[in-house]
Amino acid sequence: MYPLPGLERGEYKQVISADRDTRIVITGGAGLIGQNLVVGLLEKGYRRLTVIDKSHNNLATLSALHPTVQAVEADLACAGDWCQLLRAAQVVVILHAQIGGLQEREFQRNNVEATRAVLDALADNRDCYIVQVSSSVVNSRADDFYTRSKLEQEKLVTGSAHPWLVLRPTLMFGWFDRKHFGWLSRFMGRSPVFPIPGNGLYLRQPLYARDFCSIIMSAIEHRPSGECVNISGKEKIPYLDIVKTIKRVTGSRSLVLPIPYTLFHWLLRIYAWFDRNPPFTVSQLEALVIDETFEEVDWEARFAVRATPLAEALKLTFKHPRYSQVVLEF
Repeated sequence: MYPLPGLERGEYKQVISADRDTRIVITGGAGLIGQNLVVGLLEKGYRRLTVIDKSHNNLATLSALHPTVQAVEADLACAGDWCQLLRAAQVVVILHAQIGGLQEREFQRNNVEATRAVLDALADNRDCYIVQVSSSVVNSRADDFYTRSKLEQEKLVTGSAHPWLVLRPTLMFGWFDRKHFGWLSRFMGRSPVFPIPGNGLYLRQPLYARDFCSIIMSAIEHRPSGECVNISGKEKIPYLDIVKTIKRVTGSRSLVLPIPYTLFHWLLRIYAWFDRNPPFTVSQLEALVIDETFEEVDWEARFAVRATPLAEALKLTFKHPRYSQVVLEF
């Protein structure tokens, strides 16, 4: 996470809100992005941070790391005392999302209904600035519960009367990564064999979470609104090379072994019989092997944030003396 020298390289000429007492509420803020965002905001001196999440254990982890942050355990799909916090917020960062799972109902409840409840709570707080974190999947060829629910979530936010910005990141990695690269590294650490579906040559544009959080913080300070912005990783790299790089950085001795896609597919189906909340599902596999890349927006200039090179970002992710050791719950 490196700010560029001066805002003259970006589109924003004036900081609209650099008040470190800005009341910021982060929904679903105990996950990957939220935990990284809290670190970044505290580093910048923001003092009035509230995180709302329904994961008791992940909130406890956040509180242990950052005791000055207000942590509220709540199910956003159900109205409750948490609504009062939103009515007093000046900025709301919408991070809550159902990412994995086997039941469509879970995605509708946690992505769509919860967002509708958040916007209802903000109905009388029209000046509140909203940053919604969507996903690059809305521009992909994937068609699954997650993609459809994220599209609905976007429509709710873009149809609201608030000033809003929607960000659509690609696959992210970084500290507190309970899925994706974090899960890959932990699997490598305990398994002698690491299976790769198919040939592993499908391209990805991984995005470093700290860079993405710098973009969110830039948005909080400059308040661009009425836009949906695609945020892609700057480097296009085959999935197989990502796995090999993680293996090298972590020092894993696991054997990286490509196996036929069909076999991988059936192994996941069998695993799902024993784990009702698997870390990797058939629908995620189907999205993984789609060979596609996404629009390259010059977000470095636009948000005054310099992209961290992938190899360096992976070292920071897996070698940090404090945060690389923290593992969140699924």
